[in-house]
Amino acid sequence: MSTSATIYGVGLGPGDPELMSVKAARLIAKACVIAHFRKPGRPGNARTMVDGLLAPGVIEEALEYPVTTEIALEDPAYNEALRAFYDECVQRLLLHISAGRDVTVLCEGDPFLYGSFMHLHSRINGHAPVVVVPGISGMSGCWTASGVPITFGDDVLTVVPATLDESALRERLQSIDALVVMKLGRNLPKVRRALQAVGLAERAIYVERGTMAGEKVLPLVEKIDDEAPYFSMLAIAGLGPGAAELITPEVTDALAQATDLIGYARYVARVPERAGLTRHGSDNREELDRASLALRLAAEGKRVVVVSSGDPGVFAMAAAVFEAVEAGEASWRDLDIRVLPGISAMFAAAARIGAPLGHDFCAINLSDNLKPWELVERRLRLAAQADFVIALYNPLSSARPWQLGRAFELLREELPESVPVIFARAVSDASEAIETVTLRDAVASRADMRTLVLIGSSRTRLIPRAGGKAFVYTPRSAGSSS
Repeated sequence: MSTSATIYGVGLGPGDPELMSVKAARLIAKACVIAHFRKPGRPGNARTMVDGLLAPGVIEEALEYPVTTEIALEDPAYNEALRAFYDECVQRLLLHISAGRDVTVLCEGDPFLYGSFMHLHSRINGHAPVVVVPGISGMSGCWTASGVPITFGDDVLTVVPATLDESALRERLQSIDALVVMKLGRNLPKVRRALQAVGLAERAIYVERGTMAGEKVLPLVEKIDDEAPYFSMLAIAGLGPGAAELITPEVTDALAQATDLIGYARYVARVPERAGLTRHGSDNREELDRASLALRLAAEGKRVVVVSSGDPGVFAMAAAVFEAVEAGEASWRDLDIRVLPGISAMFAAAARIGAPLGHDFCAINLSDNLKPWELVERRLRLAAQADFVIALYNPLSSARPWQLGRAFELLREELPESVPVIFARAVSDASEAIETVTLRDAVASRADMRTLVLIGSSRTRLIPRAGGKAFVYTPRSAGSSS
């Protein structure tokens, strides 16, 4: 390829933007195309480090890893996935080169030290000019953060990746002067055992996020847990109302990458078993225990997915996880936690019958396990007085058989008895059953815990159909538009 355009591999240093070289900052400021590696759904450390340095209108190429820690390094699938990924990345960059545009590839630390840029360099070589701009390495930033010189005199510095198996680690550690162990993450317990076996644990210093916000430095023997959150991930995913085709692609991808699956046993059972996935099913009332287990596993470097039916943020596990984060270990706040939305039961039920949520609506959980029943009644009454369409979640159970009936009694005091009530059971499941009656004829026996109950407003309408069930909808407008 004959071109005057150049690919620059620019080292950004260990994390603190002020440790970036003058040459790196100059190239970044004038770049018309930047490329940077990142995990899916994350901005990436490299991109974050150059915030405020980029010229207006710069073209960005986000190179998203197809895998990180969800597949073992020794698994042939890991190398195969990354090989194809790097080939694709090079093709993307060469398209810019063909168009005469320089490309600046952002590299954490130094581009030629345990960096992804090396995989691009070996593939680009001969196809386009390449200039590499060195940077302060991450390990240099870390040993400086420790406040202890790393070598003296004729000391030999040994750099070891923690991804080696434990026996190889011990062998490499037998006779060293100074040591840096990189790529810790979920390998920390193994590294700790290897250091203890060769008598080096007392000398070891643990550095996390060296030179960056949240930097942590302490003797390894004082680090009482094995958490190294840099490589971990916790996703809180909604499985939708029931049918597999209603699960979002984002959730499907997270499930495919997970090492651990946590949730109410019935929801865990909705996810097919596969090799490499550990399933942790539990009882329905163990939300905080499930959340704490998920956070502990994520802190160990696992890729954890906590599953809920519907949407995880609607009367489900997302709130429980964040309650555990707030009350738990301080390090849990640094975990990569993502909430992956799903289709909530009220939206799935509404779609089956028309558009009952076409105007203002609210959702109320009838369970009084976490709030007094008096508060439930007050909210029901106020929602009815405001003429909201009301979605009732968890309408009854064997332990709460009377509450839905009481809710109907209360609503009849506030609403016309002609308003429609929809009982939507197991929506999108093989046992789906949807029934529309008036508030006058609504009885609790029509529902169970798998039923979503929708109470129409005074303006909700039915459109009868000769060949099928009536459409139910709530008009978009109400009252005066002035």
